[in-house]
Amino acid sequence: MARTIDSVAVFGAGTMGSGIAAVCAEAGVPVLLLDMSKDLADQGLARIIATLPGDVDGAAIAAQITTGSFADDLGRIATIDWMCEAIVENLAAKRGLLDRVEPLRHPGSIVTTNTSGIPLHDLAQGQPARLRRDLAVTHFFNPVRIMKLVELVAGTDTDPETIESLAHFFRDRLGKGVVHAKDTVNFIGNRIGCYWILSGFHIAKPFLGQGLNQETIDALMGAPVGLPATGLYGLADLIGLDVMALIARNLAANLPADDPGLAVTSLPPAEAGMLERGQFGRKSGGGFTRVSRNPDGSRSREVFDLTTETWRPAQPVQLHAPHTDAASLLFADDPAGHFAWTLLGGTLLYAADLVPAIADDIVNIDRAMRWGFNWRQGPFELLDLLGPDRVIARLEHEGRHVPSLLQTLRDAGVSTFYRNDGSEFLGRDGAFHRVPSV
Repeated sequence: MARTIDSVAVFGAGTMGSGIAAVCAEAGVPVLLLDMSKDLADQGLARIIATLPGDVDGAAIAAQITTGSFADDLGRIATIDWMCEAIVENLAAKRGLLDRVEPLRHPGSIVTTNTSGIPLHDLAQGQPARLRRDLAVTHFFNPVRIMKLVELVAGTDTDPETIESLAHFFRDRLGKGVVHAKDTVNFIGNRIGCYWILSGFHIAKPFLGQGLNQETIDALMGAPVGLPATGLYGLADLIGLDVMALIARNLAANLPADDPGLAVTSLPPAEAGMLERGQFGRKSGGGFTRVSRNPDGSRSREVFDLTTETWRPAQPVQLHAPHTDAASLLFADDPAGHFAWTLLGGTLLYAADLVPAIADDIVNIDRAMRWGFNWRQGPFELLDLLGPDRVIARLEHEGRHVPSLLQTLRDAGVSTFYRNDGSEFLGRDGAFHRVPSV
């Protein structure tokens, strides 16, 4: 039976912690927001109020949030139902805070770590059995108020009731979309989404100059395939090349030895040079693109050309058939089609080999990519759009490996991963199952 969550404590008042506190407060849940000092927690509260939409009552939100410090106010957690740790991404720091929290919390209270890459088993190792039963990962996506996705990860000792309680609270009180991920590196969304970005850096290089430039690549990896308009390089600028480098190092250290993602965990030379110069993206004033103000007040957009490693004016892009929809683009016999097949097609095939390693079914993977990366369709929905039989035929023609779930689909004698208007999905057992409600 699910436990009721009527009070929340958030440890860490930075961007992520304050975002989590804000959505809880907006849902009418009292929040205790703690940081190293009360001043830092107060700054987090001020950030919450400053970033609220105009139609939200800031005073009412502030009234739901109490601020304090770890040194003076940690004892207040004795009555809290859910504690969410959202401090720096450092295992030793997180474990040290949990050591302080465990003796103070009441029986049955839930503790989660908000992390995008630290495995739960590393955090839980050596912890008391009572804490391990009540401990899970909750990976909110930033900005928390806007992004629908929460990845929920159980450990080997996590009580199923803990997960049920969190899922119920996130869905019904916070209005989030919950996906159930395995305790593997970068979970679901970042495992696939960052593979797409890092692969793109490497795959794009030989295509630059073959009638494609960076602007065209971003356009192809946007509306035609149902991905956000930022495309490849625009998304990297938004995330930050420094963050991508950290993710790449984490993947290099933790991916299985046979994972294709290991091949793309080092940045290509041009991107590595950008990183060394501090050319990270939007937050540094420019990454792959930059916008400058002209003397007349107008703005000019420039692109950092990866072939010459110099800045140049951005070029307009106009796509035409067959490059305007996914099914035509990925099978087009030209540089644009070959690039899209290699990058996006390769990402879909990568995802099709990750069940059950990172999730038990295709629904959790598709939802993670739609809710966390704003893809119009998830990987398996995109494969249905392309035609799985057509994809399999191309792989066999190219003498390439057919991923496990595509093989399952063929062995089951069916032609799509979803049927009955998306209400049923193909399981690993080759049978169709009801899609769980959101």
